Amino acid sequence: MLNTPSPPSPAVPGHAEGVSNDEFRAAMSRLAAGVVLVTAQEPPLDPDDPTAPAGEDAGMTATAFLSVSLDPPLVMVSLREGSRMDDLLAEQPLWAVSVLSESQRHIAGRFAMKGRISDRLLFEDIPYARGAVSGAPLVRGALATLECRTEQVVPAGDHNLVIGRVLTADLPSADGGPLLYFRGRYRRLG
Repeated sequence: MLNTPSPPSPAVPGHAEGVSNDEFRAAMSRLAAGVVLVTAQEPPLDPDDPTAPAGEDAGMTATAFLSVSLDPPLVMVSLREGSRMDDLLAEQPLWAVSVLSESQRHIAGRFAMKGRISDRLLFEDIPYARGAVSGAPLVRGALATLECRTEQVVPAGDHNLVIGRVLTADLPSADGGPLLYFRGRYRRLG
C-alpha cells in the first residue's frame, strides 16, 4: 500500500496561510485584554531653544499592551504602522501609559474614535497630571501609570512593536476594577 500525503486544504482567498482577516479578527476578539491610554508629548518645535513651546499632547487607546521583562522592567505596545502615535514615538522616545479603570470607558472610547477631533480637544476635560520624566499626560484615577523610554522597535506585519523601559510606575488609584475589551466591546471584570 502506498503512503501518499493528503492534498493540502484549500487556502482562503487573499491569504496564502489560509486565515482571512475576518476569521483572525473573530478569533482574537475572544481574548480579553486590558485597556490603556498611551500618551506622549511632541518634542518642542525648536529643540535648540529652551524657551520654545512644547509640542501638542497625543493619545491613543491600546489593548495590545503587556509586560515583557522584570529585569530590566520592560513593556510593549503594538502600534499600527503610520498611525499618529507610531510616527510620534519614532521621534519622541519618552511616553506614558495609564491603565484605565472600569469607570474610564469614556476616555477609552474617545481616544479610539476613527476620524476623531484634534488631540488637544480630546484632552480638554480629562483630569491628568504631567509625568515628571516624560512630560506626557497621566490620567488621574487610572489604576496604574507608567512612564517609559523606547528601547527597541520591532516591525511586525502592519504594526510596530514598541518596547519601552519603565522609568516610573505609580498606583494612583485602587478604586474599581480594570476596563477590559472583549468581543469588540468595553467590559467590566466580573
